[in-house]
Amino acid sequence: MKNLQKLILPILALAIIAGIYFIYFSPKEGLGSFKDFDPNNSAVKEIRVLFVKEKGISHTPGGIIFFVTDKDNTVIQVNTDKIPDGLDSAQTIILKGHLNQTNGFHAHEVLLD
Repeated sequence: MKNLQKLILPILALAIIAGIYFIYFSPKEGLGSFKDFDPNNSAVKEIRVLFVKEKGISHTPGGIIFFVTDKDNTVIQVNTDKIPDGLDSAQTIILKGHLNQTNGFHAHEVLLD
């Protein structure tokens, strides 16, 4: 009985740690949603989106602009300083950044999926 009591606390602690990992830190499958972003919060978050090839990529003096769509079919303009090679042929990309107050997305990093 004493051995069983000694095992309960470690098992409970492992269950809590595993629960936190699977809820918050496990990689998400599928596309993300821009509804999860708060335009008043500039914390950098990651989102998986589809690249909209029809709108192309524009190089401006302020950076690079292109468009993406999320799982809710919301089309958002993305502003970034640099893009990876092969973005124009990519389908799914990963953005790390935050939503602007002007309904644009400022990407600190753009990754090919």
